Amino acid sequence: MTEEPLNHSTGELLDAAVTALSGSRRDGQVAMADAVTRALETERHLAVQAGTGTGKSLAYLVPALRHAQATDSTVIVSTATIALQRQLVERDLPRLADALEPVMPRRPTFAIMKGRSNYVCLNRIGAAEDPEDALLGEGDVSWLGRHVARVHEWAQETETGDRDDLEPGVPDLAWRQVSVTANECLGASRCPHGAECFAELAKRKAQDVDVVVTNHALLAIDALADIDVLPEHDVVIVDEAHELDGRITSVATNELSRTALTLAAKRAGKLGADGVDDKLVELTDDWQAAAATLPDGRWTDLDEIARGPLAGLRDGLWSLREAVARSPEGESANDPEKAAERVNLANHLQELHDAIVRILTVFDESDPAAQRDVVWLERDDRRGDVLTVAPLSVAGLLHEKLFGEQTVVLTSATLTIGGRFDAMAAAWGLPKGTWDRLDAGTPFDPRKAGILYTARHLPDPGRDGLPEETLDEIHDLIMAAGGRTLGLFSSRRAAEQAAEAMKKRLPFDVYCQGEDTTGALVEKFARNENACLFGTLTLWQGVDVPGPACSLVLIDRIPFPRPDDPLLQARKEAATAEGRNGFMEVAATHAALLLAQGAGRLLRSVTDRGVVAVLDNRLATKRYGSFLRASMPSFWETTDPTVVRGALKRLVR
Repeated sequence: MTEEPLNHSTGELLDAAVTALSGSRRDGQVAMADAVTRALETERHLAVQAGTGTGKSLAYLVPALRHAQATDSTVIVSTATIALQRQLVERDLPRLADALEPVMPRRPTFAIMKGRSNYVCLNRIGAAEDPEDALLGEGDVSWLGRHVARVHEWAQETETGDRDDLEPGVPDLAWRQVSVTANECLGASRCPHGAECFAELAKRKAQDVDVVVTNHALLAIDALADIDVLPEHDVVIVDEAHELDGRITSVATNELSRTALTLAAKRAGKLGADGVDDKLVELTDDWQAAAATLPDGRWTDLDEIARGPLAGLRDGLWSLREAVARSPEGESANDPEKAAERVNLANHLQELHDAIVRILTVFDESDPAAQRDVVWLERDDRRGDVLTVAPLSVAGLLHEKLFGEQTVVLTSATLTIGGRFDAMAAAWGLPKGTWDRLDAGTPFDPRKAGILYTARHLPDPGRDGLPEETLDEIHDLIMAAGGRTLGLFSSRRAAEQAAEAMKKRLPFDVYCQGEDTTGALVEKFARNENACLFGTLTLWQGVDVPGPACSLVLIDRIPFPRPDDPLLQARKEAATAEGRNGFMEVAATHAALLLAQGAGRLLRSVTDRGVVAVLDNRLATKRYGSFLRASMPSFWETTDPTVVRGALKRLVR
């Protein structure tokens, strides 16, 4: 691919890029670019914390492009969010390619790759010409049918088949009718639509480019699968690396629900399953009847009431798989669509079967794999009782499958927990002695630009909603700030309670998550300088509103995981059982990461000023408070409400 030698250093390429983009030199960006270059040249893993304003995308993209062209290879860049993927592919990389083309051997190239289920499957659409008939008949048929019919029409005109290009979008349940997972896919060579497959088209575009942008989920599938999903590569750069553990866990999680089982049986019935499909429906009913008598939450042992129906369901799924897999002679030639649907469904049935095998293994003390997973039951009005199995830890998987195979650079604005990288490194399974660390800092000065206010005088947070004293505090702080407030709450109930109370008491617009799409609400908040926006987890990590519109960030309580979160509680207990501090390792680390993300919403540009107000006295009164504060930007700190209200009033003038 390379036409002439690459003679420029990373520093020279970075200077050329910054000049072409009318930017200015940033010391943190230069330090990060140099560190990434060393990591790629020495094949040592690297963790980089790069605060807002550092310009970290450029700091890793320039070394990535240089490495790709110097070694004639591909670099994978993985992100957690669609927003960052779009920023990289639609803005950063095109502009960087323009800037570096004159000084590199050839114009830098790039492509995006997503998981197969992000693309509409032409085979699924072909196998279900009547969308309503293909769906569950439980009162939602016409609603789902309309959504699926719209995707059918869109599939005839789209050039990408990418779900993110479908405006407006459709619910997950509808999208699942027209897409397939990697395990369900027939493969391009066996599928009647292989030549025009949207996922295969995206895959072909990603071959032989310098940088492939993907997401953490597909990175996980590539690492865990027996086949290569992503193009061959020797370097992975993980942006938004604080999300890596959670996204990998999600990919390695299986669910068993009535909806999935019933839909699989219905699909099988159309293929002629000789009554085995009806048997699966009976077994599903038996399982749901048994589940209704069992406790929800985490299971630490398997009750015999559950073991029998689960084993029956396992065997029923395998029998149905075998019945579906037997195709009549000549079907492939006479009805290729039906033959393809047969293979697709057989793969899906095996996936459901294997999930039950995995669940049963957790409680088999004779199996070495026992207790590596966590199993819990959750009540769901729409899908019936859902049984979930997830890995107790993904550190081992990452240690072997990701860090053992290629050089990995991990970066985020928040990687140090309690002021150290160690907690994140342990969660990732980074092998000791194989990695370096860098805190690239931020061009902001948090101590001069921001105040961390802890409302020490407020009562301890309870489970019965926000106390009246806390609502009074919210009102007084927002009035001092002249609106301009982002409220981050630990639960939807708390956000809605605060919004309802403040709409009655404040002279400003108050928006609450759920009233519109998150993107639309953030846009309204940014445009209306005196408005307030209240919400939950999405806002803790996804809001970028520079300027005075976000001068006060309210956090109602320390975001410890819910006591009934089965997976995090299991991880906490496992750490404690091994002699470590489970609370600090799991609960406090979880809270510290979210606090760092939430507090990071305040300073988004070098001219921003404001206050982060935590309405939870434990941040100041408990021993773990110093650990949590060390994870947040180094703001000037106070517990005096008079001082902080005065500071907010001065900002308004």
